Amino acid sequence: MVLGLGNRLLGDDAAGPLVIDRLARAPATSATLLDGGTVGLALLPAIEDAKALVAVDAARFGAPTGTVQVFEGGAMDALLAGRRCSAHEVALADLVGAAALTGRLPERRALVAVEPAQTDLGTGPSAAVAGALPVMCAAVERLLQRWAA
Repeated sequence: MVLGLGNRLLGDDAAGPLVIDRLARAPATSATLLDGGTVGLALLPAIEDAKALVAVDAARFGAPTGTVQVFEGGAMDALLAGRRCSAHEVALADLVGAAALTGRLPERRALVAVEPAQTDLGTGPSAAVAGALPVMCAAVERLLQRWAA
Protein backbone atom coordinates (compact mmCIF):
# COMPACT_ATOMS: atom_id res chain seq x y z
CA MET A 1 0.00 0.00 0.00
CA VAL A 2 1.18 3.51 -0.83
CA LEU A 3 -0.31 5.98 1.64
CA GLY A 4 -0.19 9.71 0.91
CA LEU A 5 -0.52 11.91 3.98
CA GLY A 6 -1.08 15.64 4.21
CA ASN A 7 -3.51 18.49 3.95
CA ARG A 8 -4.09 19.79 0.42
CA LEU A 9 -4.91 23.25 1.83
CA LEU A 10 -1.59 23.74 3.62
CA GLY A 11 0.96 24.42 0.89
CA ASP A 12 3.81 21.90 0.92
CA ASP A 13 1.84 19.68 3.28
CA ALA A 14 -0.08 18.55 0.18
CA ALA A 15 2.93 16.58 -1.11
CA GLY A 16 1.66 13.14 -0.02
CA PRO A 17 -1.78 13.38 -1.66
CA LEU A 18 -0.24 15.01 -4.77
CA VAL A 19 2.12 12.05 -5.18
CA ILE A 20 -0.88 9.68 -4.93
CA ASP A 21 -2.60 11.69 -7.68
CA ARG A 22 0.46 11.37 -9.94
CA LEU A 23 0.90 7.65 -9.26
CA ALA A 24 -2.79 7.06 -10.04
CA ARG A 25 -2.23 8.59 -13.50
CA ALA A 26 0.92 6.52 -14.13
CA PRO A 27 0.96 3.05 -15.69
CA ALA A 28 -0.88 0.52 -13.55
CA THR A 29 0.76 -0.69 -10.37
CA SER A 30 -0.22 -3.63 -8.23
CA ALA A 31 0.04 -1.46 -5.12
CA THR A 32 -3.03 -0.01 -3.47
CA LEU A 33 -2.91 3.79 -3.60
CA LEU A 34 -4.60 5.60 -0.72
CA ASP A 35 -4.96 9.33 -0.15
CA GLY A 36 -4.99 9.28 3.64
CA GLY A 37 -5.12 13.07 3.89
CA THR A 38 -5.24 13.82 7.60
CA VAL A 39 -7.54 10.92 8.53
CA GLY A 40 -5.37 9.55 11.33
CA LEU A 41 -6.06 6.37 13.30
CA ALA A 42 -8.98 5.36 11.07
CA LEU A 43 -6.25 4.17 8.68
CA LEU A 44 -5.02 1.50 11.12
CA PRO A 45 -6.96 -1.44 9.58
CA ALA A 46 -5.57 -0.63 6.13
CA ILE A 47 -2.00 -0.55 7.49
CA GLU A 48 -2.49 -3.75 9.46
CA ASP A 49 -3.79 -5.52 6.34
CA ALA A 50 -0.98 -4.26 4.09
CA LYS A 51 1.82 -6.63 3.08
CA ALA A 52 4.10 -3.60 2.74
CA LEU A 53 3.67 0.12 3.43
CA VAL A 54 5.11 3.17 1.70
CA ALA A 55 4.01 6.38 3.41
CA VAL A 56 4.50 9.59 1.42
CA ASP A 57 4.57 12.90 3.26
CA ALA A 58 6.19 16.27 3.80
CA ALA A 59 8.42 16.01 6.85
CA ARG A 60 11.10 18.11 8.48
CA PHE A 61 14.35 16.18 8.64
CA GLY A 62 16.84 19.05 8.45
CA ALA A 63 17.61 19.10 4.73
CA PRO A 64 17.25 21.90 2.17
CA THR A 65 13.71 22.57 0.97
CA GLY A 66 12.62 20.13 -1.74
CA THR A 67 15.08 17.41 -0.71
CA VAL A 68 13.57 13.94 -1.00
CA GLN A 69 14.74 11.20 1.30
CA VAL A 70 13.64 7.61 1.84
CA PHE A 71 13.54 6.32 5.41
CA GLU A 72 13.17 2.55 5.39
CA GLY A 73 12.37 0.15 8.24
CA GLY A 74 14.08 1.22 11.44
CA ALA A 75 15.11 4.56 9.94
CA MET A 76 11.42 5.35 9.39
CA ASP A 77 10.60 4.33 12.93
CA ALA A 78 13.41 6.51 14.31
CA LEU A 79 12.28 9.56 12.32
CA LEU A 80 8.71 9.12 13.53
CA ALA A 81 9.90 8.80 17.12
CA GLY A 82 11.59 12.22 16.83
CA ARG A 83 10.07 15.67 16.85
CA ARG A 84 6.78 15.96 15.00
CA CYS A 85 5.55 19.20 13.50
CA SER A 86 2.06 18.41 12.26
CA ALA A 87 -1.02 16.47 13.26
CA HIS A 88 -0.58 13.86 10.55
CA GLU A 89 3.07 13.23 11.50
CA VAL A 90 1.76 12.43 14.97
CA ALA A 91 -0.92 10.25 13.39
CA LEU A 92 1.62 8.32 11.29
CA ALA A 93 3.74 7.69 14.38
CA ASP A 94 0.61 6.57 16.24
CA LEU A 95 -0.44 4.33 13.34
CA VAL A 96 2.95 2.66 13.16
CA GLY A 97 3.05 2.27 16.94
CA ALA A 98 -0.45 0.81 17.12
CA ALA A 99 0.25 -1.64 14.29
CA ALA A 100 3.46 -2.70 16.05
CA LEU A 101 1.55 -3.27 19.31
CA THR A 102 -0.92 -5.56 17.55
CA GLY A 103 1.95 -7.41 15.85
CA ARG A 104 0.66 -6.36 12.43
CA LEU A 105 3.15 -3.67 11.38
CA PRO A 106 4.32 -4.48 7.85
CA GLU A 107 7.91 -5.68 7.94
CA ARG A 108 8.55 -3.84 4.71
CA ARG A 109 7.81 -0.20 5.38
CA ALA A 110 9.25 3.10 4.29
CA LEU A 111 8.59 6.81 4.38
CA VAL A 112 9.28 8.83 1.24
CA ALA A 113 9.56 12.36 2.57
CA VAL A 114 10.19 15.81 1.16
CA GLU A 115 11.52 18.73 3.21
CA PRO A 116 8.82 21.45 3.07
CA ALA A 117 9.36 25.18 2.72
CA GLN A 118 6.01 26.20 4.15
CA THR A 119 2.91 24.51 5.51
CA ASP A 120 0.71 27.57 5.87
CA LEU A 121 -2.69 27.99 4.29
CA GLY A 122 -2.20 27.92 0.55
CA THR A 123 -3.53 26.37 -2.62
CA GLY A 124 -0.44 24.55 -3.76
CA PRO A 125 3.11 23.53 -2.95
CA SER A 126 6.15 25.76 -3.20
CA ALA A 127 8.20 25.57 -6.40
CA ALA A 128 10.83 23.43 -4.65
CA VAL A 129 8.32 20.85 -3.44
CA ALA A 130 6.39 20.88 -6.73
CA GLY A 131 9.67 20.13 -8.49
CA ALA A 132 10.33 17.26 -6.07
CA LEU A 133 7.04 15.45 -6.76
CA PRO A 134 8.44 13.44 -9.73
CA VAL A 135 11.44 12.49 -7.58
CA MET A 136 9.10 11.28 -4.85
CA CYS A 137 7.10 9.23 -7.37
CA ALA A 138 10.30 7.66 -8.71
CA ALA A 139 11.40 6.78 -5.16
CA VAL A 140 8.06 5.08 -4.49
CA GLU A 141 8.28 3.14 -7.76
CA ARG A 142 11.85 1.99 -6.98
CA LEU A 143 10.76 0.72 -3.56
CA LEU A 144 7.82 -1.16 -5.04
CA GLN A 145 9.97 -2.74 -7.74
CA ARG A 146 12.66 -3.78 -5.26
CA TRP A 147 10.14 -5.23 -2.83
CA ALA A 148 8.35 -7.13 -5.61
CA ALA A 149 11.57 -8.88 -6.65
